[in-house]
This record gives sequence, C-alpha cells and structure tokens, in this order.
Amino acid sequence: MALIWGVAALFPGVAYSADWLNVISWGFVILGIFLILWAATWFFRKKTTIEPHHTPTKLLVQGPFRFSRNPIYLGFVLIAAGSAIGRGNPLAFIAVAGLYYVLHTRFVLPEEKGLLAHLGDDAKEYVSKTRRWI
Repeated sequence: MALIWGVAALFPGVAYSADWLNVISWGFVILGIFLILWAATWFFRKKTTIEPHHTPTKLLVQGPFRFSRNPIYLGFVLIAAGSAIGRGNPLAFIAVAGLYYVLHTRFVLPEEKGLLAHLGDDAKEYVSKTRRWI
C-alpha cells in the first residue's frame, strides 16, 4: 500500500480523477476484505492451518474455495488494485503486479506443492477443477 501511494505521490502528473473511481476503488477494497474473511472462516471451521507454508491437514473446497484455490491472496490483490484505482495513477498498478508476482511465486506455488504432496488424489482432482486465481 505504501508503494502504491509512493508511486502516486512521485508521479502526480500521470494522475486522473473522477468521483466514480472512488466508488470502484472502495468496491474492490470491500470485496477483497470480504473474500479474505469468508475464506478465513473456512480454515477455522475445518480446523486446519491458515498459516502459509504449514502442512495442510484438510482440503478446503467449500465457500470461496469453490471458485478460487487462493481466495485470501486474491483478496489481497483486490485490495491493492482498489488502492491503486483510488490513487488515480496508472503507474500504481506496477505495485499491484509486483504483489501478484510475490504472492504467486513465494506463496501460491509452494503451497500448492504441499497440498498435492500431503492430500494426494483429492487435491489433484481439486487442482484440476478449480482455478488458481479466478
């Protein structure tokens, strides 16, 4: 978030402004927060770890996990995108792309390997049927 705001502050001449963008911005942020909370409730309901890089004990296929294998990370990206829209500077989306890259390479791919290694055929079937992001 600081990087998004920093880019917008460093390059104010690229900025755009419109009241309707604030509505879209807040919509993305609220959607991202909702998605994170909805996914987190399923971790607690199924009594499995929410911590990245910990060994999964259960396969989550309910709630937002029906549509995305990574709804919490998707929520983070939506919040960042909403912030970038709200800053009114297209260069701020560089930070959003950077966040996506870090989440994908540092968390999503290793967690997926762990899921497949520890939960076997059920995880393979889930991975083959459910999109990684959206």
